[in-house]
Amino acid sequence: MSATYAAVYSVVLPKAAQVVDAFHAISLANRCLDDIRRRVQRDELGHRGRRDDPLYRARRLLLIGEERLDVEAASRLFSLLELGDPNAEVAIAYRIKERLRDFYRTSDADEARQLLDELVQHCVKKAMPPEVQKLGQTLRKWFDKLCNYHLAKVSNGPTEALNNLIKRIKRIGFGFRNFENYRIRALLYAGKPNWRVLGSIVVR
Repeated sequence: MSATYAAVYSVVLPKAAQVVDAFHAISLANRCLDDIRRRVQRDELGHRGRRDDPLYRARRLLLIGEERLDVEAASRLFSLLELGDPNAEVAIAYRIKERLRDFYRTSDADEARQLLDELVQHCVKKAMPPEVQKLGQTLRKWFDKLCNYHLAKVSNGPTEALNNLIKRIKRIGFGFRNFENYRIRALLYAGKPNWRVLGSIVVR
């Protein structure tokens, strides 16, 4: 979600439909949620999160998709929010994050567009926490590119994951002088390489 990249592609590929990947949009909502959690923690207790603080204990549960929480985990999360989130600011951000995830799970493009529009209108209300208002403004700015996900429903997630894997291998190896060794190591880390075609790939 870079304005610079978007501007470049608008000029170079004006007919292309730019898409905001679900991974990056949800990451943005997660950062908003975490920023609010940290602020509320400081406002209520006067210090950063510590092991026994309710919001600190809830930090990982807040980032897990609601459908992946079992009954015990969901009950624990809401109990921790009741203890550490007196004005329900963290709870509001959590519901907004989950609503954005619903947007990406919606199968009908028109329904998804309406859902996102309602979410944006909800976020930018003056009664909302400032972090949520900022998120709403960002979603409004990228509204069409967010909705374009429903044109093809493809994700850049696998590419991002492989790129991260290759960078991690390079860091662990402190660099590779021999590209062949680097490539083989990447294929081994990635899973099951097809050894029959390994020698047929030529890098110039």
